[in-house]
Amino acid sequence: MNGLAPHLLADPRRAAGRAPVRNLSRRGFLGTAAGALVLGVGLGPALAQERAEGAGAVAPKPGTRVAAFLEMRPDGTARLLSPFVEGGQGINTGLAQTIGEEFDLDPSRFAVECAPPGPDYAVVNGLRMTGGSFSTRSSFDAMRRLGATAREMMLRAAAARLGVPQASLTTDDGRVVHAASGRTLGYGDLAAAALALQPRDDVPLKDPKTFRWIGKPVARLDARDKSTGRAIYAIDIRLDGMLHAAVQHAPHLGTEPQDIANEAEVRAMPGVRSVHRLPGAVAVVADSWWRARKGAEALRVAWTSPAAEGIATVSAGFSSAAMLEALKGATDAGIPAEQEGDVAGAFAGAATLVEAEYDAPYLAHAQLEPPSAVARFAADGTLDLWLPNQMPEVFQQVAAGIAGLQPAQVRIHSPMLGGFFGRHFYYGPANPFPQAILLARATGSAVRVLWSREEEFGMDAVRPLSFARFRAALGPDGLPVALQIRAVGEGPIGRWFGALFKAPVESSVVEGLDRKPYAIPNRRLDYVKVPHPVTIAFWRSVGHSMNDYFYESFLDEVAAAGGHDPFALRMALLKDSPRHRTLLQTVADRAGGWKRGPFEAPDGTRRARGIAMASPFGSETATIAEVSLTDGQARVHDLWIAIDPGSVVNPGIVARQVEGAAALGLSATLLEQVVYEGGRRQARNYDAYPILDRERMPRVHVTIVESGAPMGGIGEPGLPGVPPAVVNAVAALTGRRVRSLPLAKAQLSGV
Repeated sequence: MNGLAPHLLADPRRAAGRAPVRNLSRRGFLGTAAGALVLGVGLGPALAQERAEGAGAVAPKPGTRVAAFLEMRPDGTARLLSPFVEGGQGINTGLAQTIGEEFDLDPSRFAVECAPPGPDYAVVNGLRMTGGSFSTRSSFDAMRRLGATAREMMLRAAAARLGVPQASLTTDDGRVVHAASGRTLGYGDLAAAALALQPRDDVPLKDPKTFRWIGKPVARLDARDKSTGRAIYAIDIRLDGMLHAAVQHAPHLGTEPQDIANEAEVRAMPGVRSVHRLPGAVAVVADSWWRARKGAEALRVAWTSPAAEGIATVSAGFSSAAMLEALKGATDAGIPAEQEGDVAGAFAGAATLVEAEYDAPYLAHAQLEPPSAVARFAADGTLDLWLPNQMPEVFQQVAAGIAGLQPAQVRIHSPMLGGFFGRHFYYGPANPFPQAILLARATGSAVRVLWSREEEFGMDAVRPLSFARFRAALGPDGLPVALQIRAVGEGPIGRWFGALFKAPVESSVVEGLDRKPYAIPNRRLDYVKVPHPVTIAFWRSVGHSMNDYFYESFLDEVAAAGGHDPFALRMALLKDSPRHRTLLQTVADRAGGWKRGPFEAPDGTRRARGIAMASPFGSETATIAEVSLTDGQARVHDLWIAIDPGSVVNPGIVARQVEGAAALGLSATLLEQVVYEGGRRQARNYDAYPILDRERMPRVHVTIVESGAPMGGIGEPGLPGVPPAVVNAVAALTGRRVRSLPLAKAQLSGV
């Protein structure tokens, strides 16, 4: 997910500012050991006071404090309670590097855990979330300040212990050193004394030239546990006396169970404890998940009927093809999302007009870990909930409403995510945890709900099907003088955060189409809302995932109509942006120089290259794809991606994230689509929803350019440039412009 981020924190560096670091009570926050040093970082005015559930800093209003707690235990080990959820993006390692740099403690000596819900962790302008490629850039300054403050307190405590001036002391990887006498004290030995000190608000930060860990490819903290099977995901949770539940969902979204013809028969199956009707589903609870699944699959359920036709709901006649026609046929004038210059006048005097329509399909998250949740009510009526999530406080509030409790009575446990990509926000019927709560209440036992692969493919919230119409006016020199875009559809920000962000333009529908760096003097972008009846979601790089494909592909069409090379046209349109020109030249150089083709490769295959740029989530990317045809389908041999995120914490993680994002972007380009026919999704497993396999995976060459611009995101920016670069290469190779993804729909042979 990432379209949400720009609304949440306009400038993380300014927001982090000079907020004070507070020394919180040493008692009991998450069982903190007595004598441990615990620090919280404040964002803005702060107020420290006791909470009912332990010690912690409570903000005067949600979102005015960032609370990241650093614990230095007496035994010398360090623990960070992170505001973010680790989902493979490497945030735990990056946070340890950032804090460890200023604290002077090797990142490998940190244990990082996801913090529980609470107002302290609203680090993203009043909200807490993991998404939008936003975790590191939104917390970087605050985490540095936290580490520096902790180090200064250690120095002060050591100066008092040794009876020497603080200025005579230095630190070295978890120890305070008095060079003159050769004496040293470990941080663990000093933790209790440091705890009694008042943190200073004016502790200086290190000169970046002296960094030991920030900017270095430090090994990931979770690599060993993942490699040895010790990593715990939601599907690994086991509790004493826990029962297992499997579900069968309604075949049409919005319909309900009416009657179960063989309920008594299923109740009598081995291991089955009970059968339940749930909103939009039926469930079987058993002593093992396999027995629960066999029971759920055996249920013969009569469901209420959906509407016969239309797109207001998932009707019996609903299809993705009908939805696309509705987007194309929308007649609303739309709302201006961007206006610059005299568009009408430029079109009236144009030498050449270029027009095209683009669309991209619904997409599933298709993560390897199927959704699950474990719910357990305690004797006092409170609720423990283990579930994958990207916003613990939101899930706490929703769970409390379902359970009839106050949010403080719900304890959210956030395991490591086994797959991410925006799947783990709250999407109503696309989440299994409400079912776990209802079944735990009904059975009086801890219950784990695990969706089968088929149920997940049927219920996953999907990236919206999208459509955009383009018109460009070219001058006598073939350069674009005006561009008009009409983006039609609905995005996840409006669907799930509309009450919070009341802007008339849905940013997750237009991102990737607006604020482009190209010097086109007259521009207009209109947003037309057409709601989807299906459950839509954030998907890795959100609106950029399709809109950069639309825009950058159309830009190649503009180049062709004006008689320009696509690379040269981009260079010309970036005349006022040295940062983008540098990035574009960098990716071309890394690829051995720009050549569009077609050309013959050393192996004798006929190939071509495509180029694209994208500006997602504070970072800039330039991508080149080299493509051939095999049996009428595109084969991508190499992807060169240059990324400028301003600055980086861990270049190794940056490269791996760009590679992973590129793989997902290529998978969507070549293969993926969720198709509705007769109100039902046609793919219920990977056999009908193919994803990129090893045979199709190209070589990915990543170049990092640190321009010094404000830090941008990393997890998603590698994706949006891939689809247009590949499609532009296909156009160069075949002479055929593909305006509707995936490429698997197009037969490219014989061209």
